[in-house]
Amino acid sequence: MKYCVLIIDGAAGLPLPERGNKTCLELAHTPNLDAMAQEGIIGLIRTVPPGMEASSACACMSVLGYDPKVYYRGRAAIEARSMGIPVDDGEVVFRCNLVAVRDGRMWSYSAGYITTAEAGELILALNRSLGSDEVHFYPGISYRHLCKLSGHEDTPLATCTPPHDIPGKPVAEFVPRGPGSDLLRDLMRRSEAVLREHPVNVARRSRGDIPATSIWLFWGSGRVPEMPPFGQVYGLGAALTSGVDLLKGLARMVEMDILEIPGVTDGPDNDYAAQASGALEALRDHDLVVVHIEAPDEAAHAGSIDDKVEAIRRIDSDVVGRVRSWRGELRLLVMPDHPTPIRTRTHSPEPVPFLLWGAGIGANGAGRFSEAEAEKTGLFVDPGYNIMGKLVGREVKR
Repeated sequence: MKYCVLIIDGAAGLPLPERGNKTCLELAHTPNLDAMAQEGIIGLIRTVPPGMEASSACACMSVLGYDPKVYYRGRAAIEARSMGIPVDDGEVVFRCNLVAVRDGRMWSYSAGYITTAEAGELILALNRSLGSDEVHFYPGISYRHLCKLSGHEDTPLATCTPPHDIPGKPVAEFVPRGPGSDLLRDLMRRSEAVLREHPVNVARRSRGDIPATSIWLFWGSGRVPEMPPFGQVYGLGAALTSGVDLLKGLARMVEMDILEIPGVTDGPDNDYAAQASGALEALRDHDLVVVHIEAPDEAAHAGSIDDKVEAIRRIDSDVVGRVRSWRGELRLLVMPDHPTPIRTRTHSPEPVPFLLWGAGIGANGAGRFSEAEAEKTGLFVDPGYNIMGKLVGREVKR
């Protein structure tokens, strides 16, 4: 038996009054998912335990079969693991986004989806100007980077707000506050002068692109606890493909192999077909493969109904269609990690729909893959980390 887990990041959401009170999952043309929903089991699952943040780190930890209440200590350090950045005692790491602020308001949490090459030049410039024995900046992908601080263990106590939670809002109301926040605000303020006339931003403005006007620090955390290897817990050799460092970091923490597939990105330019083909090819050497696709979440953060619907459609046609036609004994789990409603443009902790399909799995009467159909079945998985055991037939107690 082979297993596939497809995480369609942020694909769940709320009904849209302007689109006939349908969600993006309902608006998207998904013949493959709908056929599999009729052949398999769908229901709702709580991936974010009550009281915990509705982050992809927390939710995806549940999807991978690990209890966030036991293992989750913050997101930035997980991304650091993916990037090979050590976080030792006395050190903390923060997500460091390149953002654009205009007239005191959050204009773009991604600096206009700045390219990785452009962003790398800016992060290096920040390291030259603001870096020290206590402050170091590390380039990541597109607008997502990291800042490591030494000797400032109080900084994770600061109250920080992710920039994608405040589109169009006055940034002064959301800068870091409370214990440990002085250094974070100072670095954010000083970054403005470094970035203002950097050649990368000069070129972006001349082309009409959104410039990166400052950094934004959030999701601070120290060292993360050790997690038992996936193979030890579930008895399976596993691999993962994703366009974001967070998922790669989680994979490294549980000793999953990471698939480097050309064309896999975190946005609408993702090569869905290549990602699916690479994942299925990896099933020759692995028992289970995880396919994480970020595009629906990015579209929802941007507030674009059409882009989110199109991303879901492409996933159905280019990914699910290929998995469905794979020859051999296979079980599939499809689910978002969390909802990202268009209305709020940020993550929410509500339960999400899931689909179990394949060898040995019957049907429970659903008509299609959607939030409403999942709720109608009455099936509810809570806590969410139990879903992996249901897929592979190996219940794990925590």
